Amino acid sequence: MMGSGQDMDGMLPDGPPPMDETRERAVAAALRGYDARFSQGNGAGTRLRRDAPSRSPFMTRLAPALAACLVLAVATPVAWQVTRDWRTTRTILPRQPLAGDPPVAGDPPARSPEQTAPIALPALPDGSPTRHEDVARLLAERSASEQASPPPATREIESRRDAAPAVAAAEPVRPSPVPVAPKTVPTAPPPPTRGRAPQEAVAGTMASPALRQQHSYTRSVVAERGHHPLPDLPSPAEPVGRDSFAGQQPNGFKSSREAPVSTFSIDVDTASYSFTRASLARNVLPPAASVRTEELVNYFPYDYEVPTNPSEPFRTSVAVFPSPWAPDRKIVRIGIKGYAVQAATRPRANLVFLVDTSGSMNAPNRLPLVKQSLAMLVGQLGPGDSVAIVTYAGQAGTALEPTPTSEKGRVLAAIENLDAGGSTAGAEGIRQAYALAERTLDPNGVNRVILATDGDFNVGITDRDELKGYIERQRGKGIFLSVLGFGMGNYNDALMQALAQNGNGTAAYIDTLNEARKVLVDEATTTLFPIAKDVKIQVEFNPETVREYRLVGYETRLLARDDFQNDKVDAGDVGSGGSVTALYEIVPAGSPGTISELRYGTPAAASAEGAKSGEYAFVKMRYKLPASDTSTLVSVPVDRAAESASFDAAPEDARFATAVAAFGEILRGGRHTGSFGHADVLRIASAARGADPFGYRSEFLQLVRSAQTAGAMPRTRR
Repeated sequence: MMGSGQDMDGMLPDGPPPMDETRERAVAAALRGYDARFSQGNGAGTRLRRDAPSRSPFMTRLAPALAACLVLAVATPVAWQVTRDWRTTRTILPRQPLAGDPPVAGDPPARSPEQTAPIALPALPDGSPTRHEDVARLLAERSASEQASPPPATREIESRRDAAPAVAAAEPVRPSPVPVAPKTVPTAPPPPTRGRAPQEAVAGTMASPALRQQHSYTRSVVAERGHHPLPDLPSPAEPVGRDSFAGQQPNGFKSSREAPVSTFSIDVDTASYSFTRASLARNVLPPAASVRTEELVNYFPYDYEVPTNPSEPFRTSVAVFPSPWAPDRKIVRIGIKGYAVQAATRPRANLVFLVDTSGSMNAPNRLPLVKQSLAMLVGQLGPGDSVAIVTYAGQAGTALEPTPTSEKGRVLAAIENLDAGGSTAGAEGIRQAYALAERTLDPNGVNRVILATDGDFNVGITDRDELKGYIERQRGKGIFLSVLGFGMGNYNDALMQALAQNGNGTAAYIDTLNEARKVLVDEATTTLFPIAKDVKIQVEFNPETVREYRLVGYETRLLARDDFQNDKVDAGDVGSGGSVTALYEIVPAGSPGTISELRYGTPAAASAEGAKSGEYAFVKMRYKLPASDTSTLVSVPVDRAAESASFDAAPEDARFATAVAAFGEILRGGRHTGSFGHADVLRIASAARGADPFGYRSEFLQLVRSAQTAGAMPRTRR
């Protein structure tokens, strides 16, 4: 029965499906029972709904750990970058090659380990680390602190240096030449806000050249590592009133009976004219000591007769005419024109550019203008010429070994890479430049050092006589020196003139790009290639026709009478196609003189030869060819055949040269020009302007007009 009963149960049909309402009640009851037995820890003891997905306890504990790992992965590289950035800006290092780098010419000698410790910048007043935008302000504050108080003792510097943070071994450094600032920042204007430009933070406060050099290196390190670059420090304000000139009082009148002979060395420099123009461009009259009348006159080309034979390289022109400012006097004009060497026959040029890259050259009208000027000169050289570059600041070094100008791109790149910063070891730079020129000396060529500087030597040999002696010895080896002056406010014209005169070269002052083009492009052959050296002029006046005379200008070029025939006495050089103009003002015999007669003096016996000839003077000139040590004499009389009855009838070039000379004498005080003024200069120069293809004479008229309204002294900055 039992077995059959079970079979019967297995054969029972399925029951009817439950009703929907019944099913819902059963499910609800089951869920309530589940909730009562298994609370999910939601704080309410109830089962979570679908709109709040459930998490297991394991996942609840794991989520914070995963979030922390994600934050760490993002923060670690950022923190490393910030730390590296902080180290770069916190420690200012001078330039140093990495270990293993090959030595570079001009690198300073290696330092001992104790000298290579870094120097740290002071922290900000609130103790926060130094930011990029704070570096410029800290440098300026350090400079102000150094000027206000003496530098700290060496022992204090060493202790602070030893306490500074270490630097990675992969970046060995050299010691900074700048003293370490005190730990506390001196009182200063409030730090700039984060929205303020760093340049504004240091406006009116200029860092010292050494600090500017270190800041420049820090900027380069930051840029190499791909960080945000540091801001540029503003260019320093140009100094005022520190120019130096070897001024001389204007020549006075001399009696032709007491001193009938006048001797001088020719001067073809033009620096004084350019400096006068630069001063007037600032609406300031040039210092009287800076005005050399002969350099104003010789700035302009004149249409003198041109020689045709290189063995006789000079032609002399003379003229006599009434003085425009003194009716009882006359002007004697002596003009000399040199032979122009043809480009195909000119000698090879072996040039060394000696460039001042010190901190004083960090101004738009200094090193940037130097680079543009030298690039112009390179463009005028031939493929057989060579150029080398020596730079000097705190120390000297070779920026470019002797390189043929056929590799013009390499030469121009070396010029473009020049940068300013540091003190001025000019003497060491001169020594290295001459050594480089001597190493590549061409006995048949032109060997010349071209110095570009403001002349502000302040390291090493600074004595002018010592420098002159060294340059004179180098001149004997066949290496000449020319000088290009730049800048205003601390321009050492006295030193530049002394160096150029003793180096058998010219001195030019470059105040504009147009002046650089005139000196180094239009007159490149005159500047570089001499046709004669040691050129001297001696004029003997006839007492029968000339009572008194005075040489206009050339005060720094006067020679003794016996120097004229002494071939050992140095004098000026004349370049290819160059010209020289000299003016004498004479008092004819019988006219009122400026020198009173002697009570007990006995007049010299009249010369029958002088009375018959009617000559005013006799001009003699001596010169040496570039390869000769023996001078040649040429002479020409100044007689009445060269005289004009009126000033307006005089040669046009002579009248214009006289107007320029009058302007120079007025700028020097007008001791001998009386009431002759700027308006008179304009009248004469305008009428005698003549052919003016380059506009030099028109520019002169504008300078005279500017002098009428210019002030006597520059305004100082407050």
